[in-house]
Amino acid sequence: REDGDADRDRIMQGFLDEARPAMDPRAVVRGDHWRIGVLTDSLLRLEWSDDGVFEDGVTQVVINRDFAPVPDFTVSERDGMLVLDTAHLHLVYDRGPFSREGLSVEVNGVATHRNTWRYGEDGSHGNLGGTARTLDEADGPIPLSPGVVSRDGWAVLDDSTSNVIDVEPVVDGAPNPFGAWIRPRAHHGLDLYVFGYGHRYVDAVRDFCRLTGPSPVLPRWALGNWWSRYHPYAQDEYLGLMDRFSREGIPFTTAVLDMDWHLVDVDPSLGFGWTGYTWNERLFPDHRAFLRALHDRGLKVTLNVHPRDGIRAYEKEYPAVARDMGLDPESKRPVEFDAAGPRFAAAYLDMHHRLEAEGVDFWWIDWQQGGVSRQPGLDPLWMLNHLHYRDSAHDGHWPMTFSRYAGPGSQRYPIGFSGDTVISWASLAFQPYFTATASNVGYGWWSHDIGGHMLGRRDGQLEARWYQFGVLSPISRLHSSSSPFSGKEPWNFEPELRDSMVASLRLRHRMIPYLHTMNHRAAEELLPLVEPMYWRSPEQPDAYAVPGEYRFGSELLVAPVVEPDDPAARRGRVQVWLPQGDWFDLFDGRRYASPVASGRRMALWRGLDRIPVLAKAGGIVPLQELGEGFGTGPDTLNSTDNPRSLELLVFPGADGSFTLREDDGRFGGDVVDTAMDWRWSADGPCSLRIAAATGAVTALPDRRRWRIVFRGVADEPRIEVSVAGDPRTPAVDYDPGTLSLSIALEAVPVASDALVSFPHGLPVAAVPLRAAPHHLLLHAQIPY
Repeated sequence: REDGDADRDRIMQGFLDEARPAMDPRAVVRGDHWRIGVLTDSLLRLEWSDDGVFEDGVTQVVINRDFAPVPDFTVSERDGMLVLDTAHLHLVYDRGPFSREGLSVEVNGVATHRNTWRYGEDGSHGNLGGTARTLDEADGPIPLSPGVVSRDGWAVLDDSTSNVIDVEPVVDGAPNPFGAWIRPRAHHGLDLYVFGYGHRYVDAVRDFCRLTGPSPVLPRWALGNWWSRYHPYAQDEYLGLMDRFSREGIPFTTAVLDMDWHLVDVDPSLGFGWTGYTWNERLFPDHRAFLRALHDRGLKVTLNVHPRDGIRAYEKEYPAVARDMGLDPESKRPVEFDAAGPRFAAAYLDMHHRLEAEGVDFWWIDWQQGGVSRQPGLDPLWMLNHLHYRDSAHDGHWPMTFSRYAGPGSQRYPIGFSGDTVISWASLAFQPYFTATASNVGYGWWSHDIGGHMLGRRDGQLEARWYQFGVLSPISRLHSSSSPFSGKEPWNFEPELRDSMVASLRLRHRMIPYLHTMNHRAAEELLPLVEPMYWRSPEQPDAYAVPGEYRFGSELLVAPVVEPDDPAARRGRVQVWLPQGDWFDLFDGRRYASPVASGRRMALWRGLDRIPVLAKAGGIVPLQELGEGFGTGPDTLNSTDNPRSLELLVFPGADGSFTLREDDGRFGGDVVDTAMDWRWSADGPCSLRIAAATGAVTALPDRRRWRIVFRGVADEPRIEVSVAGDPRTPAVDYDPGTLSLSIALEAVPVASDALVSFPHGLPVAAVPLRAAPHHLLLHAQIPY
């Protein structure tokens, strides 16, 4: 490609240009062999170097060390020890080689005798966990690497052995096509980051993301449903499946093709079919037409690749790659995979560019071969994630990749593939906790095999509950193994289960406006979509006792059902903790009061139609309406365009606000905001204002239909509505089943305000004390 050099410069050199690796000299205290950097009043960098040379470059993990403004700190001498104090930390150091006796950091304001870190301690006692490389073959809990939050108040990130990215015009005696490259550290020593944030967990994670890089914004389409299955699909079979999903009214935005898209039965003398880059023409006689057809249906496409075996002589791409590598194609010598070689990386990426030109949108990097490369300390998985993510932005594409976690800093390379789990209740029960805890190391975009991948047993109820968690997790991707009996299509299950699954998938697509707003929040405010409950309530013991419950964006709490339904009640039970305040069921509007500061523990029971999803008092949740048919227009089923029709769920009990953020569909492009302000009163004037859109307004349709649903409210208040100051008489409806007052506003210009007022207030609906137990008993499997 003629612009290949510029693209390669962006991959490595551009990464350096975006970084701020050098510490502000005013934040540094140093001696001949040691250096202390005060990055914030709660984050210290501690270095020891035998030769007195320290690292100021970009590492695999750390890219920013200049945290303006420089925090206030003092340095003093006490009994021959250096003492450094900030607003939150008290460091004592003997100026010698790091030792348990000679180096400690005490965290102020943490009520535990374990609030002091001493060199050599890993903090495992109080650490609240991070994440893991993969859930492959997991059947329940697995060990997790540490995060940067701890009940003891401190955590340590050791960056001593990670490689460095630097300008390298020549690598291994040959010109480097990337301009910069990754190399081992030239000087050995210790490079530690001590996070002493006490119980300010949100601050700790935000500063971890400042240190190691933020999670970038995902394309809007990535937030819909993904279809994936390890199965040798034929071209017409796959398209027919997508068409049936459309006829059934089940929206999907991403089509995943597992490894059978490429040749898998190959001459053993030339290699093993696990790695492949050549379309299987027996299954896909016209793969270019196939990819166009998926795009015509409004789907993005990703292909699975296992890069381990490099490029072998049976591949169609082999002659071009061999020539790029200086090999004679007639030799049939394999082009070996080399994570550390820039020449190989350039040839490897150029091969992917040629495949992408045929219609592949992004790649599923399915690396399973460990962490060893030809370069000491260089994990091939990390290198693949970095190269593919950075390269995927070429030619104006929205960058994205899909791969396993490769250690701290991996949030820069979304989306994460968590691996092949066993189909069991134990696997499902672990995944909500695993997803929430990953946020403790800034990793917010896990994609799980929803429904489980392999083995286990067939259990339709388990599948339905997994669907419900999946659509309320970061990425909703159905997946299963190659077994002919494990397909996740809803029509493979009994009617009640099928209805639940279809409702879940439709809900996910409707939630894209909310999810995309939280997507921007994650990148801009460094707040992952999923948060453990203890983040916002660190001093409440009950917040730590609900590992499967989590905040889902700014407005919602989610508590998936992860065990079989009670056979008598025919409902699933989940123990929840509600922070202080009023909470409303997203689906039926029922209020749950939590009046005391310590919150409220209770069991919630839900049938197969839903799981506990609670909106905060004053919450505002934007949803999009579903279209019909397939294609890429604004009214079609799979569309992820900025919608013309929106539903707004608004909850009483408190004032609230929400700013819907949309964009123009370009990575780093222009955004457009629609602010919503809710001023609530039960018995006095209250109102909801939808402000005129600001920013890139041309990215929106000129007019929108708003269906505003006040959920959890009483019936028949007096209503006044205006658009751009002009009164309107909208259609109004009340549904006692969901305690919802609905107001339809047609053709509202996006450049105008809309105001819905209740001059005499909007009371919270009474809990349906008769209907709820009657419904429970009507369906209970118990003696008359």
